[in-house]
Amino acid sequence: MADDVRPPLGPRLQKLRKERRLTLDTLSQMSGVSRSMLSQIERGQANPTVATVWALADALHMDISELLQVPNAKGPRKIDVAASSLTPEMRSDDGLCVLKVLSPADRVGSVEWYQLHVAPGGVLRSEPHARGSMEHLTVLKGTLTIEAVQERTEVPQGSTARYAADIPHCIENRTAEHAEAILVNLF
Repeated sequence: MADDVRPPLGPRLQKLRKERRLTLDTLSQMSGVSRSMLSQIERGQANPTVATVWALADALHMDISELLQVPNAKGPRKIDVAASSLTPEMRSDDGLCVLKVLSPADRVGSVEWYQLHVAPGGVLRSEPHARGSMEHLTVLKGTLTIEAVQERTEVPQGSTARYAADIPHCIENRTAEHAEAILVNLF
């Protein structure tokens, strides 16, 4: 495709990212596309693969045609379904905790929600989030332990723990059973 008719992906991506107050690092985590590749795309120094464009569109909760500003003959989508395989994931340092990012990109910094899987012995340590932020952890399977401000509390299956997240805190699976939860951060 000639340069003069190529969709202006770089400037469009940068504009969308800044409008949504996303850093390159945040969009990288959400999309699975490296920070350096994102920077190169935004500067027009890289031609991303279809898979990369798809991952970026999914992270931004839009169709590829919207990201590329190509008219969609079907009209705007009313129901957006994100494929499980395209849901961004983050892992703890020990590799035993997996956070699937369920919240839309435009909610980063106000409300974020995750599906959390914690293997036996897994620990998810967090530095303080924004001042006044709160976490809400609902355990769907197993038992998890929350530690914050020198307090440790077990949260059994079906229960919800609410706690300050603007201090160092951790979620730990101290059992021999796999645990699953929904984690919501309110800023």
